[in-house]
Amino acid sequence: MRRTLTLAAATAAAALLLPGGPLPVVETGTARATPSLWTAREAAAFWTPERMAAALPVPDPVPVPVPDGVPAPVPDPTADAPTTGAAASDGAATGTPAAAAPPPGAPTAKGPAADDQPTPAAPTPAAPAAAGPPAAGPAAGTGTAPAQGVAAPPAPSAAPGSPAAPASPATPVTPVASPTTPGDAAAAPVAPGVPAPPATPTVTPAPSGTPGPATDPLPSPSAPTRAPAGPVVAPATAGVGQDFDGVPAVGRMYVMKGAGAYFCTASVVSSPGRNLVLSAGHCLLGSDTRQVAFVPHYTRAKPRPYGLFPVLRDSAGRSKVWIDQRYKTQGAEKAATLDVAFAAVGPNAAGSKLENAVGGNRLLTGSTFTHAKVTLIGHPASAARPRVCVNRTTKFTSTDPKSPGSFLRIDCTGFPGGTSGGPFITRFDDRTRTGDVVGVIGGWKTGGPTADTSYSPYFGAEIRKLYQAAVAGAKGA
Repeated sequence: MRRTLTLAAATAAAALLLPGGPLPVVETGTARATPSLWTAREAAAFWTPERMAAALPVPDPVPVPVPDGVPAPVPDPTADAPTTGAAASDGAATGTPAAAAPPPGAPTAKGPAADDQPTPAAPTPAAPAAAGPPAAGPAAGTGTAPAQGVAAPPAPSAAPGSPAAPASPATPVTPVASPTTPGDAAAAPVAPGVPAPPATPTVTPAPSGTPGPATDPLPSPSAPTRAPAGPVVAPATAGVGQDFDGVPAVGRMYVMKGAGAYFCTASVVSSPGRNLVLSAGHCLLGSDTRQVAFVPHYTRAKPRPYGLFPVLRDSAGRSKVWIDQRYKTQGAEKAATLDVAFAAVGPNAAGSKLENAVGGNRLLTGSTFTHAKVTLIGHPASAARPRVCVNRTTKFTSTDPKSPGSFLRIDCTGFPGGTSGGPFITRFDDRTRTGDVVGVIGGWKTGGPTADTSYSPYFGAEIRKLYQAAVAGAKGA
């Protein structure tokens, strides 16, 4: 149940959140928050290295209440899909009254954190950051999130050649064999009255001028303008995660929720505006989500190597985030197959667009559940550096009627709270340090109840439509 605050309490709570003083208070009955700017300099002043290091993983969404005695509905594969929500998310602007933060020890997305985490630190005043990458923060630790000692969920139930499950609770999206992963399961028959999917997986085109082999039939991922620091260290054993120094196009997405500072993992996805970030829907869900900023290539030793990229706001002061409306109304369990979010960000303090600075992955939709080689990247809560793992994916079909659907599943050790939103990348290129993104840690149980097995929604027609809505909404930003 959402907690309401009196005007005085909201003002007092808001005064603790920003170094610049109290936030503007929304009058009773006002539908829209007071718009305000949210620039890279403001984001850098707010998200200090100390606050970023103290942030906790985004907690699991509050379940949508179901009346007693009413069973959760089972999706109808032949039903028409509701319209994809293309409007900006309910993320409120700085003027939204603060709500209470989740209590310490509350469950967080992608299973429990490896170590007990402190209560989110109260905001501390900070001077606005100068243009360009700020200086490094505290020295890096060596904390690695160990695997959780919890039994793994049931093994995937589908055998090769079995019909593919719907990609959303309402619309069956038939995957086709990926051109880069031979031996994938055969495509499922299309239900009567449902339009046939594209004959080949859809790859979002990279912006013009992107370097890449001329003979490659698919557009190449965009490369950053500055050279990568070095090759990615690949794990020696499939499915074994290890800490590494990260890649420029993956980082942390920071948000304020209530009175607490939180984060998820996010990554850059190529777009015409060169300003889109991909994460899990549960990471950016909620009307109390504010002060949202993406920090690419975050490590505790170098917390802002490319600066901060603020998530833009519309004229009403709401964050420009796109989440399928059904995920908001039906909840994280019933609509787990739609646990995906796109966000539009502004330039950093140096004026650089995100994709120009760090590159971006291509979005691959309409592919398959099974991939022979996927690179999984996430930011564990207690680790000073991100984590990488390489393994194959399999298809997992939920038998829980409260959380129906089919998902990509990958066994990779050490991906606890904080890794939600981390990308599943195929065709990873060590030169550009980018590839094709086919999923994000999320979906079933917001990414999985254990640290050693992760899940992703299937990227089909619904996710493609959501991306297109984000591209249109971010145009000219």
